Amino acid sequence: MAYSQIRLKILPSARCLFDRLVQVKVEGLAPFKPVELRSKLVDDRGVIFKASALYQADDAGQVDVCRAPSLGGSYTGVEPMGLFWSMAPDTAHSKLLKRNVLSPTLVEMAAVSRETGELLISETVERGYMTEGMKRVPVREGRIRGVLFIPPGKGPFPGIVDLYTLGGGLSEPRACLLANKGFVVLALAYYGYQDLPKNPKNLDLEYFEEAVTYLRSQPEVKGPGVGIISISHSGALALSMSSLLEGITATVCINGCSANCVIPLHYKDIVIPPLHPTVENVKISDSGLINIRDVLSGATLEKNRASLIPIERASCRFLFAVAEDDQNWNSALFAQQAAATLRLHGKASFQVVAYPKAGHFLEVPHMPHCPSGFHAAVGGVVLFGGEPKAHSVAQLDLWERVQEFFKSHLDNESTC
Repeated sequence: MAYSQIRLKILPSARCLFDRLVQVKVEGLAPFKPVELRSKLVDDRGVIFKASALYQADDAGQVDVCRAPSLGGSYTGVEPMGLFWSMAPDTAHSKLLKRNVLSPTLVEMAAVSRETGELLISETVERGYMTEGMKRVPVREGRIRGVLFIPPGKGPFPGIVDLYTLGGGLSEPRACLLANKGFVVLALAYYGYQDLPKNPKNLDLEYFEEAVTYLRSQPEVKGPGVGIISISHSGALALSMSSLLEGITATVCINGCSANCVIPLHYKDIVIPPLHPTVENVKISDSGLINIRDVLSGATLEKNRASLIPIERASCRFLFAVAEDDQNWNSALFAQQAAATLRLHGKASFQVVAYPKAGHFLEVPHMPHCPSGFHAAVGGVVLFGGEPKAHSVAQLDLWERVQEFFKSHLDNESTC
């Protein structure tokens, strides 16, 4: 057959934002021809991520992944974005890294004959981060280090502080994509970035207070209060900020802990020590990886009381999102403990959303699942849990919930 007749279409466009759904179609095939679709990207660390799926053309010689089921490969069934979320790294235990949001993530899509192995056609998809007219402003204000994302349009807009996870540096993709939805978002670094300490002996909450003050002072920010979005280790930071600082209206805590962890936290004359780990609870999985899920399970024990975040002091709204197969720690238990404390003090302005079979790193939609990886505090490779399909569904649902939560509660001051 003439390969020149074959077309690989990415609809509505081969250039769109990372969190957007696209339709992948192959046309011009022989009727009922078996074909393999492949996807590949190289992240900012040079790690290759790939996925593939087996399809059969219909009687018109077309494959539409929004309607046709994958018959095998990285996933099965009808999965419109399966070629994106099911990507797995060639280098084991790697999490997709995107440092520079000014450039898109390039995904190579290809159709290959399952009969001959020949490449039929290929196309490059550009998965971008910044919409036209968005401002990306590096921040070096007093001690504050980070990047401010300002959406296009007149404004003012609700403001959000984006805190990422343990490991230092700065992660911009989530903050940038969230800003596209009509928020001013400050991606805030807190160690291991520019001139910030590489290995801090303690975390100073007054640094985060400065960041909140800075964000609230921006003319593009609506106010009076701002939001926080956090994940993993930064969850306890977000809860501490919500409990001890002024100006926090709405807080999203994704797979966080209800107690301080790893590094002592200081605020004025208050010191919140890190939770004592129960080292004997470390397990080794069948695959030989470290499982630390239950190492910090004793948050409510008497000896750990000083490590608990005084969340009862908070006067904001909370969204706790938890993955039920989180193997980094028992985030579902921590969220239940935080909710119980709030209830005990007569506060009902919170919600807990649980995702079965999802793992620790609940990211933006269509981000490849990371079931294991290097853990900065452990110094080795640990399990993060989750199943790729369920994890992908959770990320999609949570992304919509986060936007709705912030839009509902950042337009005016909300109290518990």
